[in-house]
Amino acid sequence: MAAQRNSSDRCALVLLCLFLGAPWESEARQIRYSVPEELDKGSFVGNISKDLGLEPRELAERGVRIVSRGRTQLFALNPRSGSLVTAGRIDREELCAQSARCLVSFNILVEDRVKLFGIEIEVTDINDNAPKFQAENLDVKINENVAAGMRFPLPEAVDPDVGVNSLQSYQLSPSRHFSLAVQSRANGVKYPELVLERALDREEEAQHHLVLTASDGGDPLRSGTVLISVTVFDTNDNAPVFTLPEYRVSVPENLPVGTQLLTVTATDRDEGANGEVTYSFRKLPDTQLLKFQLNKNTGEIKISDNLDYEETGFYEIEIQAEDGGAYLATAKVLITVEDVNDNSPEVTITSLFSPLKEDSPLGTVIALLNVHDLDSGQNGQVTCSIAGNLPFKLEKSIDSYYRLVTHGALDREQVSSYNITVTATDGGSPPLSMETHFTLQVADINDNPPTFSHISYITYIPENNPRGVLYALRSFDYEQFRDLQMQVTATDSGNPPLSSNVSLSLFVLDQNDNAPEILYPSLPTDGSTGVELAPRSAEPGYLVTKVVAVDRDSGQNAWLSYRLLKASEPGLFAVGLHTGEVRTARALLDRDALKQSLVVAVQDHGQPPLSATVTLTVAVADSIPDVLADLESLEPSNNPDHSSLTLYLVVAVAAVSCVFLAFVIMLLALRIRRWHTSRLLQASRGGLEGVPASQFVGVDGVRAFLQTYSHEVSLTADSRKSHLIFPQPNYADTLISQESCEKKDPLSLLDDSKFPIEDTPLVPVSSIFTPFLSFKKL
Repeated sequence: MAAQRNSSDRCALVLLCLFLGAPWESEARQIRYSVPEELDKGSFVGNISKDLGLEPRELAERGVRIVSRGRTQLFALNPRSGSLVTAGRIDREELCAQSARCLVSFNILVEDRVKLFGIEIEVTDINDNAPKFQAENLDVKINENVAAGMRFPLPEAVDPDVGVNSLQSYQLSPSRHFSLAVQSRANGVKYPELVLERALDREEEAQHHLVLTASDGGDPLRSGTVLISVTVFDTNDNAPVFTLPEYRVSVPENLPVGTQLLTVTATDRDEGANGEVTYSFRKLPDTQLLKFQLNKNTGEIKISDNLDYEETGFYEIEIQAEDGGAYLATAKVLITVEDVNDNSPEVTITSLFSPLKEDSPLGTVIALLNVHDLDSGQNGQVTCSIAGNLPFKLEKSIDSYYRLVTHGALDREQVSSYNITVTATDGGSPPLSMETHFTLQVADINDNPPTFSHISYITYIPENNPRGVLYALRSFDYEQFRDLQMQVTATDSGNPPLSSNVSLSLFVLDQNDNAPEILYPSLPTDGSTGVELAPRSAEPGYLVTKVVAVDRDSGQNAWLSYRLLKASEPGLFAVGLHTGEVRTARALLDRDALKQSLVVAVQDHGQPPLSATVTLTVAVADSIPDVLADLESLEPSNNPDHSSLTLYLVVAVAAVSCVFLAFVIMLLALRIRRWHTSRLLQASRGGLEGVPASQFVGVDGVRAFLQTYSHEVSLTADSRKSHLIFPQPNYADTLISQESCEKKDPLSLLDDSKFPIEDTPLVPVSSIFTPFLSFKKL
């Protein structure tokens, strides 16, 4: 290329000379210089003036200059020094690239001579460039299962220098897996190769970092480097590995469902899908499968059901880890369930001997108990006790058995049964307890004779009683039999039998079973009607007669009241409510009939009340002859012996007078006797028990009194027979005082003081001999 440029320059110069008409020298001289590259501008190349045979000053005079065409001038003439210098920085690699020699040719024209001189300058190389790789980093990917000896080409370095200054060698940083091999192409260019000396293991070293150095031969030595990163591709050549061959954990049995127990971890040295591990249970029974839950991605084990130490205290679980390439690994998980005090002790009654005789000796076995607690250790240690102050105690037997024995005397009569509570308590914290209840019956033995609640008994039974628990062999009559003393013996059926006695006092209570009995006026037995006399001159309140009645009952049942039930002349007579006295209610008038008929009712105060009635006939007249005259006028008489009536009347009056005196004497005697008897009863109340009250002053006494007090005198007038009843001065009042009924002592019912007899005169003393006449038709 330089020769071609020089030839064209010479042709141009010849044409110029011909044109100018200047002489020129057809044979040019060739001048050669050598200069290193990269000199500064103005650096000396050669003494051109000397080589041209000219003085330095002649260069300008003779028009010496460099002629070139179409290129940048690299050199210049220094006319003062006459030397050829560099016109700028010369880069041999830019000028000549990789050529072995770099020549720059140009011509110097000596214009006055029209003479050309050929100049050839060789630009020599200096080591100004270091070998250089295209990239600073290089990534190489190698599968870990590549066999040793495999070669991998590496990029080559470029050094624009030539010769010894160009790339001379490659070096690789030390590595136990790789080495460097340098190959040469046909054109002599060297290139490196990476050689695998030893099999790779990604799990051991996933990346290898190497440094490749390219060096030239210059002075100073220059080099270039590239960082090689070898990435080892994974293959599934590793199985998962658990961090531990066995995982152990202890948990209390009362952990809530969902609690995390532990996490198993298995690692796979592979990467990507080859290193992804999933977890699963291996050979786990269904019963345990329900207890635990395993997260297949994280290996987390949780409780999925309640644990029970009493059911299973230990679990052995096998966990399997599997990677994406079907490599497996197994590990064991050992779960120990710790007991907590979650079970109450149980008491079982093995034997119970009930009923138990009350004379059982101390230490007699009542029951055999078995205690059991499903917990273990201290939580399962059970102690038993009985509650309350009972005559029993618990004794420890063999194993977990207790005996309940008597510890005190039993008495069925005091306690016939015992409700026993056995409390079993374990040793947990907090302790749990359980109560068991059962009843022990105490069997009776004949150790107590019959006893009565009282030393003696007093009871009251109404008369006319029905037969009851205390069997009465007959019905009692209060008016005949009022009290009874007896002794009752109670005998049991034991062996031997025991007995005891008690006294019983039985008092008969009165019932209203007797109607009032009218003693006066008594009904005549011959069918005649008694007549009472009332003078026409009687003032209001005049005592005509007195109805006398008694009641065999006692107390309130014997209280009597009188009332006028019927009268032929209403409003003429009145009857005393409590006395039975028949008195005139107003003055008698002439128009009043001679014969007045009265019906008097007597009623007691029993429940229900009983009553009796009596009919009275009252004759209204001032004297007996008037009565007789009135009677004759009322009823004609057929009796011829009318004159004898007066004689009979006189005799009757005399007899009545004598009888009255005798009656007064007898009445005084009875009074004295009754007073004496009452004193005796007060001194000794038991001496007269059972004696009827009528023996003292009763119905019979009153009847005897009235029979003694009244006498019948028969009178005859004409053909009519009559008898005359004379009134008595005093009658017995049968009304019982209220005070006598308020006393409650049964024996007091026998006292005569409860039955006072009130003597009330029927007529004044001056008219004590005024007769009451009663007539009966013959």
